[in-house]
Amino acid sequence: MNRIYLAGIAFLLVLAAGCSGPSEQETVEENMTHADLADFVREAAAYAEAAGEDAALAEFNNEAGGFSRGALYVYAYDYNGALLAHPYEKDAIGSNRGNWTDVRGLPVIRIGTHTAANGGGYITYLYPAPDDGGINESAVETYIPKIGYVAPAGETWWVASGVYLSDVAGPGTEPYPEPVSAMVDLVERGAAYGREQEAEAAFAEISNASGMFVDSEEHYLYAYDYNGTLLAHPHLQASIGTSLIERQDPFGMENIRALRDTAESGGGFIVFIWPNPEQENRDELKIGYVLPVDETWWVGSGVYLSEITGEDTVLP
Repeated sequence: MNRIYLAGIAFLLVLAAGCSGPSEQETVEENMTHADLADFVREAAAYAEAAGEDAALAEFNNEAGGFSRGALYVYAYDYNGALLAHPYEKDAIGSNRGNWTDVRGLPVIRIGTHTAANGGGYITYLYPAPDDGGINESAVETYIPKIGYVAPAGETWWVASGVYLSDVAGPGTEPYPEPVSAMVDLVERGAAYGREQEAEAAFAEISNASGMFVDSEEHYLYAYDYNGTLLAHPHLQASIGTSLIERQDPFGMENIRALRDTAESGGGFIVFIWPNPEQENRDELKIGYVLPVDETWWVGSGVYLSEITGEDTVLP
């Protein structure tokens, strides 16, 4: 028997002995890392293999089950986008959510399906936190970044879970992991600078590849107007003055439009797909943060998912 199957058998024995108590569940969540998350999802996939699909889905749908630990839980989909299990979205079970997007338009289920079909791996997206035992996907203001992990559970379905970005922050990096905190700080400084300076002077500084808005890790600031015209960028000089509002990623998300809409609504986090120059310009999920400068332009920056996980997360 392989290691994953043995892990599933071991988990069946744990269930037979009774679920862990609340204090243990809280400890799991408080100490969760992205690596722990991946192990948790692989454990669920192993349990599905050992117990069979029907028993596994019943367990994943159980709010008091071994795979539901507060804000940490397993959900499951088939490869056609039908929701098979979710302890906090039971009314949606059986519905097709293949085209569901997060609040900024990221097609999360399609990306999860694609990743699972290619062996599994990390994803990232925005999702509301559970409130009073449920999740309100209509509550736009409650969406916050999550790191997810997906794994195939069989030939026809897959399992996943996620951890809120604030829960994987280590000591001294709160409220987010260090690359994200640094990126948010960069955008906040850039927006403040843009309000203090003449626009043309701000654009020149943002476009300076060795300027104050390109850090030691090569994170950089960019600026657009609300028509999607690129105003400043240290690495896309040839595109400055061009509207990129119609740009689409491989999944059809118009990411510049989505970034613009986020800034126009007051700013905040957004997840989108963008080529990673460190990975031969292959597409990768990116956690972005944008802020309006004034009524005519806005600034943003981003961190690739691999910078948080330390693993190759380019989309296959």
